[in-house]
Order: sequence, then C-alpha cells, then structure tokens
Amino acid sequence: MPLAIIFLVCLLAVVGFEFVNGFHDTANAVATVIYTKALKPVIAIPWSGFWNFMGVFTGGIAVAMGILKLVPLDALMNLPIGVGACMVLAVLLASIAWNLGTWYLGIPCSSSHTMIGAMIGAGLAFTWYYGGKGVNWGKAEEIGLSLILSPIIGFGLAVLLMYFLKHVIKYHALFHIPHGENDRPPIIIRGLLITTCTLVSFFHGSNDGQKGVGLLMLILIAFLPAKFAVNHNIPNSKILFQLNQTEQLINHLATSNQDKKSNLTELIGKIQQAKIHLVLKNETDKHGTYKFRKQIEEVTASLAVVEKNQSLVLSKNDTLLLSQSRQELTKLFEFAPLWVILIISISLGLGTMIGWKRIVVTIGEKIGNEHLNYAQGATSEIVAASTIGLSTAFGLPVSTTHVLSSGIAGAMVASGGRGNLNNNTLKNIGLAWVLTLPVSIILAMALFMLFHLFV
Repeated sequence: MPLAIIFLVCLLAVVGFEFVNGFHDTANAVATVIYTKALKPVIAIPWSGFWNFMGVFTGGIAVAMGILKLVPLDALMNLPIGVGACMVLAVLLASIAWNLGTWYLGIPCSSSHTMIGAMIGAGLAFTWYYGGKGVNWGKAEEIGLSLILSPIIGFGLAVLLMYFLKHVIKYHALFHIPHGENDRPPIIIRGLLITTCTLVSFFHGSNDGQKGVGLLMLILIAFLPAKFAVNHNIPNSKILFQLNQTEQLINHLATSNQDKKSNLTELIGKIQQAKIHLVLKNETDKHGTYKFRKQIEEVTASLAVVEKNQSLVLSKNDTLLLSQSRQELTKLFEFAPLWVILIISISLGLGTMIGWKRIVVTIGEKIGNEHLNYAQGATSEIVAASTIGLSTAFGLPVSTTHVLSSGIAGAMVASGGRGNLNNNTLKNIGLAWVLTLPVSIILAMALFMLFHLFV
C-alpha cells in the first residue's frame, strides 16, 4: 500500500513539474508578442498553450528517450521497486523546488538544466549505494554540449539576423517601439510576430514537453517494469517476423562478407537468443521481460555497429534494410503510450496559461535597456524556433529560456551595442545558469539519500 501511495505521488509530481515548466519556460514564447502589442495576454496565453499541447502530441519521443538514457534503467529494473521510487522522487522534487524558486524571483531559468542536473545527482547517489554505472556520462556530455552551445548559437544568429534586417531589408516600421495599448504593429509585422510565437510554442512543446514524457516513462518503468519495460502492444508474431527478417538479412551479409563472417555470426546468435527470450516476456514476469529487453537492446546496438562498419561490403539496399530493422526493433523498448503523451501535453498547455507574468516581465523589459521593438521580438523568436526545432529533430534537449534570452540579448546588442543590455538582469540569468546544475545535482543526491533511509 505505501508503494501505491508513492506511485501516485510520483505521478502527481511529474504532472506538477510539467505544469511548472509551462508557466516557467513557455512564458518566453509569449513575451515578445505581448510586449510588441501583437497579441493581448488573454489571447496570447491560451494560443501558446494550445501549440505547446500540439508540440508534445506530435513531436515524437526522441528527446524523451534521450533523457531516459541518462539513468541506469537496466539496474533499476533488477532492484526492489523502492529504489526506483527513491530515484524518481529525488529527481522530480529537486527539479520542482529549483524551478519554483527561480520563477518566484522572476529569473528565467532552464527547466532542462534543472531536470538533467537532478537526474545526474540521483544517478551519482545510486552509484554510491549500488555501484556500477549510475550516470550515462556519454549521453550527459552530448546533452551538456547541446545546452551550452544552443544559447551561444542563438546569440550569434540573432545578431546576424538583426544586422540583415537593419542593413538589407531597411523596413522602417520593423524598428518601431510600441507605446500605449493601442500602438499595435502593422498587419504584416503582426502576422510575423504571431507566427514566430506559434513556432516557438510548438517547438517548445516538442522538445521540453518530451522531457516530461521521459520522466513519466521513468516512473512507469521503475514501478511497473514488467508492463512498461517493453511495448507489449506489439504482437509477438510481428516481433518474430521482424527478427526472422533481420536474421535473413545478416545471413545474406555473412555470405557476401566471408572475411568478416565471425562478427556477423555473433549477431545471428544474439537474434536467435532474442527469439528464445520472446516467449518469456509478459506483463507480469519482471525478470523474463527484462531478459527480452536486454537481448533486443544488444541486437539493435550490434545492428548499429554493422551499419557503420565501412569494412563490410554493403549495398544501398542492405544499408536501408539494416536501418529499418534497427528502427523497428528499437520501438520495442523506446516507446510512450498515447495516454502518457496526452497527460504531459495537457499539463504543459494548462501550465502555460497560469503564472506566466513574472518571467514575461523579465524577458520583455529587463534584458535590454529599451522596450522591445518589432524586429527584436521577431528576430529572437525566429532564432529560438529554428534552434529548438533542429535540436528536436536530432533528439537533443535544449533550453527554451536560454535560447530565447540569448536571442533577445543578441538583438539588443545589434541595435545599440553592449551598452543596450541590462547588466543586472544578465548577471541574475547568468548566475542562475551557473548554479542550476550544481544545486540540482546536490539537491537530488541529498533527497535520494534521505528517501533511501526508508527503503
């Protein structure tokens, strides 16, 4: 019974995290349309909330699965459920605490940084108790580079785009600073601002929303590993057909690559083991399902190695079939049920509509020493939307907050040099950026250790 209560608390916590993410991060998307008078808040907030919902709902799960790879899922599935509960609660509560604190102070802070720091902290605490590889440092480095480089790229692109608008387009109305409620942009500029706001909202949902999907899947796998470690909705007959087809393909490659046959024969053995373990998987057998998942993971990893092996003789069709086989088999352990995506979509969309004002004021009024003009608003949104969209396509999480804030800073610098920036606000944002990872790591470690006392 206590575990059931903890499970419900974890579900509520992940919904709470995504809700906070909505009014913390998504406020960035509406700041420019509100402060350029393109849309009134009463329209901009629900509009952004809807497109955040659509972003999560249609954005796939590549980023969500990237988040899951940060933690030792395989080890968690072989340990008591209480250990998984400690990790999940530590990650969620550390993330929510820091997000709420920075929101209350009106400091734009990255929910992505916070959550990833919390996952690293919980992973380190896990290693302290159980040894092994608590954190996937390769994945952490990849995500870390994405989070560090994206605001730098955002700043640079915003400067270039702003210079282009000033010196090539030279449309005077773009550089008007609105004054008063009735000073609204011309219809073309208004359409541009609304379009860019829509794109940022959509791509924020497709990137940040997926982090919530990843967290919810972490909860489900930690508490109900037999049911959610593998996608049981894919029929065994279809899995067997795919494994047989893959085995035939590898046999064909072994025939045409006799000198490399031993490596391919080893892969054939893994496929045959997967077929044997297929009969063990079911929604109530944790160990049988785990064995099957582990075997499929080994098969897909080996297929990826074969794809990249330039010493093998592979036709274009062989390479295509290898990629298709790997992708189909990956769907067995990288998935999210529709209801999970719906819950996160709704939480993010509703969160967008509440508590947005503190962050919007900082973005709209305090990054620069002047009010946002139309060109600055459009530039920062275009840069943010394109950067987040590309990151989502590559399955990498980025910070909407940092990309948009750096885009506005870049647009301000292009307009009036460094003196056009509000140093106090930038110091606060920079301080939050520097502190987020260490604070969330330490907080998650401490919480894991605290909760572990009750396991």
